[in-house]
Amino acid sequence: MSDAKTPKESSAQTIAPFGSWNSQISADLLTSGNVRLSESRLYHGRAYWLESRPAEKGRSALVEYSSEHGKRDLLPAPLSVRSKAHEYGGASYVVGDGWVYFVLAADQRIYRMPLDGNAPEPLTPEGPYRYADLVLDHARQRLICVQEDEGRSDREAIARIIAIDLNNGGATQVLAEGADFYSNPALNPAGNRMSFLQWHHPSMPWDATELMLAELDSNGLPTITSKIAGTGNESIFQPQWSERGELFYVSDRNNWWNLYRHGDSQPVWNKAAEFATPQWVFGMSTYGFLNPDRIFCTFTENGRWQLAIVDLADNTQRTLEHSGCDFESISCDDGNAVFITSGATDFPCVQLYSGAAAEFKTLASSSSIALADNLVSRAQAIDFSAGERTVHAFYYPPCNPAFKAPTGERPPLIVFSHGGPTGATSAGLNLKVQYWTSRGFAILDVNYSGSTGYGREYRDRLQDNWGILDVEDVCAGANYLVDGGLADPERLLIKGGSAGGYTVLAALAFHDTFSAGASHYGIGDLTTLARDTHKFESRYLDKLVGPWPEAEAIYRQRSPIEHIEQLNCPVIFFQGLEDKVVPPNQAEAMVSALKERGLPVAYITFADEGHGFRSASSIKMALEGELEFYSRVFGFPLPQPGPGIEIANLEGNT
Repeated sequence: MSDAKTPKESSAQTIAPFGSWNSQISADLLTSGNVRLSESRLYHGRAYWLESRPAEKGRSALVEYSSEHGKRDLLPAPLSVRSKAHEYGGASYVVGDGWVYFVLAADQRIYRMPLDGNAPEPLTPEGPYRYADLVLDHARQRLICVQEDEGRSDREAIARIIAIDLNNGGATQVLAEGADFYSNPALNPAGNRMSFLQWHHPSMPWDATELMLAELDSNGLPTITSKIAGTGNESIFQPQWSERGELFYVSDRNNWWNLYRHGDSQPVWNKAAEFATPQWVFGMSTYGFLNPDRIFCTFTENGRWQLAIVDLADNTQRTLEHSGCDFESISCDDGNAVFITSGATDFPCVQLYSGAAAEFKTLASSSSIALADNLVSRAQAIDFSAGERTVHAFYYPPCNPAFKAPTGERPPLIVFSHGGPTGATSAGLNLKVQYWTSRGFAILDVNYSGSTGYGREYRDRLQDNWGILDVEDVCAGANYLVDGGLADPERLLIKGGSAGGYTVLAALAFHDTFSAGASHYGIGDLTTLARDTHKFESRYLDKLVGPWPEAEAIYRQRSPIEHIEQLNCPVIFFQGLEDKVVPPNQAEAMVSALKERGLPVAYITFADEGHGFRSASSIKMALEGELEFYSRVFGFPLPQPGPGIEIANLEGNT
């Protein structure tokens, strides 16, 4: 197997079975001093971003950086900034005119606070509302945003774009209404035009969106609103105005998410690469304007993200030298850019790009940990075949300079199945990967059919085929590594969260490739998901499986819970009891059925967690509990005792 490499051995290594290696990359290391960075913004020389802090029970702190004062929290603990619009949120704050406006996680109201103050005041009333995509209309002293109205229990939440008066007690005006979903409201520099995206059931934003343009009167109210892009199955991403008043956006009309200027028939850079990612959250940004003629952007090509500058004046493009593997949340102002990046051996960090000096500066890191380079397993991009399809993945070999396995032993392999399923994995440093590789596990992180980053045709493979092609792809990837001598065929494991958890359970129910699995808030019953999930994803399965309820027979055919008699290996489930995306009844039904069949099964719940785990204790238990589960099922020792999880039906259980 020529395209996958193993790490070099050290002369002073302890011989120990794969999976039992002691590692300094502990679960505590992943949570203490580590944060998740998001929503970076640049405004008048100051950078802003959110830090989700597991050590503070997942609080999302709003942080400001200035060259004069360095880094500081804008809001005192325990205040947390997070929108629940679409459940996944995003674009939850905006800075301007000496104020910060933000969505408070606790009550989902919009608050405002002077940048030099510490006493927020509510701007919107209490009520069944959620807000996102906050934009300041400076001239009219109002805040424009997306609102979700959940006030009627007999129907779905109503989506709108509204304007909130900053000087009249928060009075609101509706600017757009009638579509199922809205995002990306943006004003042109003159303030007389507003662009926005809208889409309709059953499409998701990566399926089909419409770019709308509203002409505004002197009071800022729409007079004429027309669709200017987005026909059929065209996905539009991040419409944005330049300083000249030109409207740009990303479209996949030529199979690739390329950058366009409104009025031009060809992209500004015609490239077989993706300048966008699936719009799971509000406010996603892959480009910005350094000045009227220069665009600072990121794109992914062959699974690798890069930075580039597009010069509109002379129609040239150039990539920038940077060690990062991922780039997101780009924001530009006054010739500079701020963004979030991570590298193969570098933790995610907030970086500033100086356009004048063409230099990068790190403003903050997600971790204060110093990891030795030789402890980090580096992603190796591989391609393999699943039937006649080519599938992409990243392979991580076991890597710990202090240990080596007994001669002839092959490592256990964990196949990672990412969520979405319309999403992608990347080669950036991820401690949740390194936690396993430093203990002697091999990892295969699969961008199965339907993943983004490889063009529209690759993404559309999964239409009508969820639970089939993704499952075949993860099984083919595991067998590919077995055939190459890089994995133990008797210890093939699979894990995933949310939609990735469904792929896990479907792989275990419909194939015999894997010996055990871990489902993190995963889906076992597609019919329950179609009936119970939230509005944003309530029609998602229409294109992945079939229209509901007309295709109910197909839903049942592909639901692991309906074929539990075919699942014949141990499984561990992790579930937040406040999960509205994949309700706990999904996991509970699977656990009950497996217990009745006498299969080893563990069920770990978290009372205050939703879809994904934010607090340090939950993240720690999810990692250590899963490791203990594998060690007890496969009988390899651990250097430290696990948390003592309960495993039903395990022979010799204590």
